[in-house]
Amino acid sequence: MIDITDRLAGAVADEEIAAGQAVAFVQGSTAAIATMEFEPGGIHDLRETLDRLIPESDHYEHNRLNNDTNSHAHQRATLVGPSEAVPIVDGELALGTWQQLVLIDFDDRPRERTVVLQVVS
Repeated sequence: MIDITDRLAGAVADEEIAAGQAVAFVQGSTAAIATMEFEPGGIHDLRETLDRLIPESDHYEHNRLNNDTNSHAHQRATLVGPSEAVPIVDGELALGTWQQLVLIDFDDRPRERTVVLQVVS
């Protein structure tokens, strides 16, 4: 998990938009973007919850058919989702005090990730 809040806030500030919306979208079917309180307890709890809901070691048809090991990553990414839209108010992302935007990579092998940011006023 990577906190991408500052990067996105910087891009919004560069655009000098007073009001609008910022949409962050991750390309790839085994990653997601979410808002959360990005701190060790929250990170741990999210991982534990997803491990219970979608275990890595379960028997998945995707893995069987494709001789693969990352179906759990696809399922987790689908559940969390690839994007978040955040309002822009007075030139800033309208996030709560303890709310950050995070990129979550669920894959079981290294991947290069691209986050597309679209700012609309």
